[in-house]
Amino acid sequence: MQDKLKTAVLKGNRNGIVKITKEALESGEKPAELLNQVLLPAINQVGEFFDQGKYFLPQLIASAEAMKNSIEVLEPLLQTGGTGEEMPVVVIATVEGDIHDIGKNLVALMLKNHGFHVIDLGKDVPQAKILESAKEHHAEFIALSALMTTTMQRMREIVAAAKEEGITAKIIIGGAVITQEYADEIGADGYSKDAADAVKLAKSLM
Repeated sequence: MQDKLKTAVLKGNRNGIVKITKEALESGEKPAELLNQVLLPAINQVGEFFDQGKYFLPQLIASAEAMKNSIEVLEPLLQTGGTGEEMPVVVIATVEGDIHDIGKNLVALMLKNHGFHVIDLGKDVPQAKILESAKEHHAEFIALSALMTTTMQRMREIVAAAKEEGITAKIIIGGAVITQEYADEIGADGYSKDAADAVKLAKSLM
């Protein structure tokens, strides 16, 4: 069943994946294991295929949406009523002037899949709106994406403005042109190379 589910993500089987997910649960698979051992590795592999040029945007989107549909089945079962602790709020946006949002959408999806409370402001978002939203929602994280060298400078401005305004949210950044060196240079709290890495980074900063 796990192989079938993984294949459904890899092939972007948006319609069939719900039935496969339900069948997997009926056969005794645990929701958390399906998420952590099947869905997340599968979407990471999709990301790798995309990086290698084996997959293109349509496949990437189809796979992410398939995963989302599967997670919607698992979500009620993943709610661990245990500690009742609130997961951190993440305000996420692609910076002003940049209209690329596939990577950002995947990061938002993955963070949601891991239980974070995600406020997705979309793409081409002005600095003021990002900082206002972080204050309004008492965000613990601000996640910024940029895919162009011309727009990555906005990140530097946002980090500086957040410090000036006394915003304590950790700022994590990513995107095709972003590096760890750049994150260090502008004073961001962290850099992630892809969506799976963003989840690990956020958890490590909590």
